[in-house]
Amino acid sequence: MDDSELLHACIRGDKQAWNIFVDTYSRLIYNYIYSTFKARGRNLPDEDRLSDIFQEIFLSLIKGNFRKLRSFRGRNGCTLASWLRQVVINATLDYMRKERLIIPLHELSPEDENSLARMLEEGFPGFTDKAVLKEKFSGLTDCIQGLETDEKYFLGMHLDMGLSLEELREYFKLTRGAIDMRKARIVDRLKECFKSKGFIV
Repeated sequence: MDDSELLHACIRGDKQAWNIFVDTYSRLIYNYIYSTFKARGRNLPDEDRLSDIFQEIFLSLIKGNFRKLRSFRGRNGCTLASWLRQVVINATLDYMRKERLIIPLHELSPEDENSLARMLEEGFPGFTDKAVLKEKFSGLTDCIQGLETDEKYFLGMHLDMGLSLEELREYFKLTRGAIDMRKARIVDRLKECFKSKGFIV
């Protein structure tokens, strides 16, 4: 039974198919929860917290007559496992935000050690000048809001979710060169916007 057949059986209410789905993907989901915590530099969750996240993910898959599972399309070679990986990352990050274990990009302060300022500083020499950091950070945040939706999504996956460029390459099914070019293009757009606000880049 391939991914598509398994999902269709689950959606039809086939209990045996659902048991196969749970048995097949439970360990993968647990591993992705752990890796998301690790990628964000947070302590690994205890058993109770892990169970809470795990249950929330499975409930989200079956909620609304399997609405989320129905959204899987398997396009561009995307497997069910890789699709579930993104579902788990998003759910885990949502949980961490609710518990204030991470701070979304738009809520970062200039003093935060994981701030956007620090993460992009290689593209913005002198960005860490403490005297004007707060003003620059505010300007850069405005520039991010002006990006295209797909550019903000890419930036959020790279910075907010902590996915490496290699992981993004696999997710988007692009070459490493194409991923590097996409990041460089976004940084260039941010630089231009930043300069338009009167800052020296």
